[in-house]
Amino acid sequence: DKLYRSWKTHEEPQANAVIIYMMDVSGSMTDEQKDIVRIGAFWIDTWLRSQYDGIETRYIVHDAEAAEVDRETFYHTRESGGTRISSAYKLCDKLIETQFPSTDWNIYALHFSDGDNWGEDNITCMETLKENLLPKVNLFCYGQVESPYGSGQFIRELQHGLGERDNVAIAEIADKDAIYDSIKIFLGKGK
Repeated sequence: DKLYRSWKTHEEPQANAVIIYMMDVSGSMTDEQKDIVRIGAFWIDTWLRSQYDGIETRYIVHDAEAAEVDRETFYHTRESGGTRISSAYKLCDKLIETQFPSTDWNIYALHFSDGDNWGEDNITCMETLKENLLPKVNLFCYGQVESPYGSGQFIRELQHGLGERDNVAIAEIADKDAIYDSIKIFLGKGK
């Protein structure tokens, strides 16, 4: 008997991923809180890079207005001002629409803030999340760092307004020791 060997082609999917980091740099965010965000972002970025080959990273900072910045600026900026979180969500949505269509990209949007936001802006945030961002992203993460200055109300708005959604992860980050637990919450969804 002759044995004939042939091969079967197994296609492996090529997945592109983009991580969009958003950070509150308003006056109520202290340097210590910004350091917590930066450390968390570094480790999340490191893990996701180990999972995907074609990964892109974008950075957004915001106070009352949002701006896309480079990595260096994200990790070193010391801004101040009021807080309008919706400005970051709208800019994130614009980036997705113009550069990273959800049909071609795995999209991870991570937002870090102390939870202080102009009250009337919370409604705009919820609308932008529900109607624009959440239908497009694999995972939306919100990390709220504890603040001696901010109201911390925004996390409650998210918990109440979004409820339990499969592509939403919310974590409270009290201090540097809580970074690891927040990363487990964010990446534990397996998205």
